[in-house]
Amino acid sequence: MAAEFERKDPLSKGTQLGVQGAAVGIMVSALRNALGSHTQGASGVLTRTGGTIGLFAAVGFTFAYAEAFVANQRETDDAWNGATGACAAAFLGGLRTKSLPVAVTGCAVMGAIVGGYDLVGKLQPSSEDVMERRKKFFKHPPDFGVDSRARSE
Repeated sequence: MAAEFERKDPLSKGTQLGVQGAAVGIMVSALRNALGSHTQGASGVLTRTGGTIGLFAAVGFTFAYAEAFVANQRETDDAWNGATGACAAAFLGGLRTKSLPVAVTGCAVMGAIVGGYDLVGKLQPSSEDVMERRKKFFKHPPDFGVDSRARSE
């Protein structure tokens, strides 16, 4: 019998990943600010490269929200949910370049990558199957009927 689907709160998941994305955006913005030559000093993290923080937060929120929303609508937890979330997030990132072809290509590529990753991750065999395959694959030492403790004394 299949496991019961557990509904996800899209707003909660989106907010959580959006805050994490903002934290990563702050680090990237600080790195861009430190490596760039300008006269704004430390305030450049927010004023000069601060758009990076918002982009990372928006992409994180969009990915998590779309993934949870699609999972709730379909009432399944499979690779299509991650592919949809990645497509939406990459499309948003592509829109920053003001180019629709970049946005559509990003959607297709990231959707395929994340969808494939989720699909392969869900295809893993159970731990019992892995142990049975290991026992069949590895050779077992021959048993000559001699106790190994008796030989070492």
